[in-house]
Amino acid sequence: MLAPSLQKNDAKARIFIFTVSIVVFIAVVILSKVKLAVNLPFNIHVFATFNAIINGTVAVLLVAGLFSVKQKKYELHKKIMLAAILLSVLFLLSYIAHHLLAGDTRYGDLNHDGILSDEEKLSAGSMRMVYYFLLITHIPLAGIILPFILFTAYRALIGEYSKHRKLTRFTWPVWFYVAVTGVLVYWMIHPYYG
Repeated sequence: MLAPSLQKNDAKARIFIFTVSIVVFIAVVILSKVKLAVNLPFNIHVFATFNAIINGTVAVLLVAGLFSVKQKKYELHKKIMLAAILLSVLFLLSYIAHHLLAGDTRYGDLNHDGILSDEEKLSAGSMRMVYYFLLITHIPLAGIILPFILFTAYRALIGEYSKHRKLTRFTWPVWFYVAVTGVLVYWMIHPYYG
């Protein structure tokens, strides 16, 4: 096992983790209701593509992190997981930028008017329900997982590996699900970007 990278201070860690989690949650909720009318010299949906690439990369890193720890390559595991966390921060910034600039896109909205006609619903078919199932599970889990990721990382960084492993049993599969469904949601919605 690795030597601790941080000095244990659960009180400060809780304050930091809950503050970051609440601020991120509030920022995402508030900023998702705002759309900036800015004319940029590039397609604003490049942020969504970038987000899907980040989510896919995070999913690969999570699998690599799992394999590295199973092989007892703890230093490699630490680097992989910290990279996944840093990419997730980058994702958050890009996600906010995309929603600020592009607003919402409705699945099946072929004419990009924000209203789904009966013809558009028919054209989208049953895949619309699959999309909404993925989206409805992805969004709340993405909101819930942040403090768990931070607490799981904190336990590892202070060397409390048994607590880290216990948290990982919940954190890893949910984080992986959020990363994979993020890619699937993008893949399904991107044909409807205006």
